[in-house]
Amino acid sequence: MLPALSRLVAVVTGVLALAVAACAQVPIASPAAAPAAAPAEPVAKVVYHADFADPRRFSAMLTSINNMVTTYQNDLAEYDVRIVFVAHGIRFVTADPLKDTPFAEDAVLKERRKDLIERLRSLHDTQGVKLELCGITREQVRLDPEKLIAGVELVHSGVVRLAKLQHQGFAYIKIE
Repeated sequence: MLPALSRLVAVVTGVLALAVAACAQVPIASPAAAPAAAPAEPVAKVVYHADFADPRRFSAMLTSINNMVTTYQNDLAEYDVRIVFVAHGIRFVTADPLKDTPFAEDAVLKERRKDLIERLRSLHDTQGVKLELCGITREQVRLDPEKLIAGVELVHSGVVRLAKLQHQGFAYIKIE
């Protein structure tokens, strides 16, 4: 019985020796060698161009933007959505009737203005949509910056701003 035990000890010792030798040749992975984490999703960048006078069209644009940002939020996606207002678009970022200007308030805008401004403010205040107005347009009609709705930022030229944003990878959308 003793010789059998001797052989068993020899086999176990041999197996252990092989296991130790194998482990000595396998490098232990360092944290730097760990596989890279999956890259983060890129920020969705979108710019809407508002240069029109039609309140119905502006309402459709607001609905489109709301649907877009709601989808991004539901998908837990980061986004940067902006509206650049140029020319007639100035009508939607002020309660001023802009009398004696090419952008003067008409009956349809007068009726819908309050609702449109509330929806626009909600997109800005709760959804983070950025609002940018062409400074050239504002200067042409001599609109006091204090008469703009809260959150509107002035940019020197709306069309230059649109071009720069597109160059930075923003998708360009214009509601027809």
